Amino acid sequence: MLADALGRPLQFQITAGQAHDITPAPALLKGQQAGAVLADKAYDGNDLRETIARMKAQAVVPSKRSRKVFIPHDTALYKQRNGIERCFGCLKHFRRFATRFDRRTIHFTGFIHLAAATIWLRGMSIPPNPKPPKRDRAPSW
Repeated sequence: MLADALGRPLQFQITAGQAHDITPAPALLKGQQAGAVLADKAYDGNDLRETIARMKAQAVVPSKRSRKVFIPHDTALYKQRNGIERCFGCLKHFRRFATRFDRRTIHFTGFIHLAAATIWLRGMSIPPNPKPPKRDRAPSW
């Protein structure tokens, strides 16, 4: 799934259960414009990094342990990756999505389109996590 900076779904592709996460990523990024692409370690591949570089975007993807040459990433920017996780959490509020009642892929795909449109129409954008207010003194219990 591809989400914007506010955690709203933009594109998705349903793959087989045994397919790796990185498989649909280049197709999802095709035609997109971004300053940075945030992803977890599962998306650490040279081909995907080249695709992101062709977009003229920064790849904010931590290196896998098995990578021989460690590629640094912006850790401060990586913290914003939780937007996609919140997008999935928002989609899981729809019971039909969370439990995958639909046996046919076409029906499930149609429902994801409906759920994503509902998120956009309701304005259920996911704001970034605000920092908790600082306390000047200890609470008086």
